Amino acid sequence: MKNLSPMDAVWLYVDGPQTPMHVASLCIYSPPEDAPKGWLQGVIERLRGCHQFTRPYTLKLAAPKLKSVFPTWVEAEDIDLDYHFRHSALAQPGGERELGVLISRLHSHPMDFTQPLWEVHLIEGLENGRFAVYTKLHHSLVDGVGGIRLLVKALSPDPDARDVVAPWSVGARGPGPRAAEVPKRWSGLKDRAAALPGVTKAFARMAREAVSRSQDIALPFATPRSVLNRSVSAQRRFATQHYELSRLKAVARAAGVTVNDVFLGLSATALRRYLSELGALPEQPLTAGVPVSVRPKGDEATANALSFIFANLNTHLEEPVARLKAIAESTRLAKERLQELPRTGLADYTSMLMAPYIVQLLSGLGGHTRPVFNLTISNVPGPERPLYFSGARLEQFYPVSVLLHGQALNITSTSYAGQFNIGFTGCRRTLPHMQRLAVFTGEALEELEHSLTTPALASSSP
Repeated sequence: MKNLSPMDAVWLYVDGPQTPMHVASLCIYSPPEDAPKGWLQGVIERLRGCHQFTRPYTLKLAAPKLKSVFPTWVEAEDIDLDYHFRHSALAQPGGERELGVLISRLHSHPMDFTQPLWEVHLIEGLENGRFAVYTKLHHSLVDGVGGIRLLVKALSPDPDARDVVAPWSVGARGPGPRAAEVPKRWSGLKDRAAALPGVTKAFARMAREAVSRSQDIALPFATPRSVLNRSVSAQRRFATQHYELSRLKAVARAAGVTVNDVFLGLSATALRRYLSELGALPEQPLTAGVPVSVRPKGDEATANALSFIFANLNTHLEEPVARLKAIAESTRLAKERLQELPRTGLADYTSMLMAPYIVQLLSGLGGHTRPVFNLTISNVPGPERPLYFSGARLEQFYPVSVLLHGQALNITSTSYAGQFNIGFTGCRRTLPHMQRLAVFTGEALEELEHSLTTPALASSSP
């Protein structure tokens, strides 16, 4: 048996009928050029024959009915592969719309807590012989970085490799720290006590900034109420967008900001236009909660290792370049605050920072009171070279994320082999025509490129 860390357990605490806490990836593949007729069916049969399971795919809750009280992992003795691995096909014409509708439906389904908390769906019927794999795991098992590590282990950089590697057979050693890395209790208490002054100083500084009400600083609860911050329904919408990563890098260089700042700027511009068309753009700027990985270098675990910063999206500013540079200043200040903390204090800082939000959710006040922040925007780095699954090239992959009461939209991106792929996960009841957000981010990138005209941008624009 293995107790969950507080950071992992919180995803079980807030899981509910309208807020299932699973995350997923959507991978789109093109079959090998020399693939014979029936190639994909052969791959499916070989996957069905793979009954070797590794962590975290072997883990289940010891007491599913007490998942929010005493969450503990145990090893599953008998895993029903027919339940966890599923095969389906799209209705014709098998385009992006049909795929998005299916993913929205699959992501709306809650998980069965009497089973290990994962599913793999292979979806055929995409145009030009392509197929997709949608992989879903509970957030208590993995964070974004851990999920990508699991994905990469099942793939190969060799286009000629024809082995079929099942995702559930190549897991990590399991969530959380390895046994040898767990500090002795006394040593751990001493480290946390030593970090306490730094954590206290960070919150004191935050309080002073709240009093000074600096526009550059994004603070918890210092954000407007919006349509994004209502209670969510159980049904989801999912949309995608992707660009060449070189375009974002060129904009970042021209503006003197980071690629992540450009991503936040695109999201802010798209949200400003989308909410304006709904007649729902607040006068105050929206604030994003931005997860930051605090995983130590070399740590191969897949469990959650996250902290948060808050970014002022400056949606009250009309000019896109001015908005981008104001966002960059906001994130710079937030990162400085986080970097001042000792590493041993990060867990306590994150717990204290997010405690009001967790209290909102557990008390049922999420979506009824002023939000801690308006939405989550996350950027997870992915593999830099092309990858293959039994010779099928991974063309794109998109993250599909969680929603919470008071958080009706999540925008998460990941890079891959020179691409920048974005997944928009939204509440179906709250966000009509959500695909427009994806379209607006594309137009926002073109707008920044034209505003920051440079030779590099001209050569990278389509």
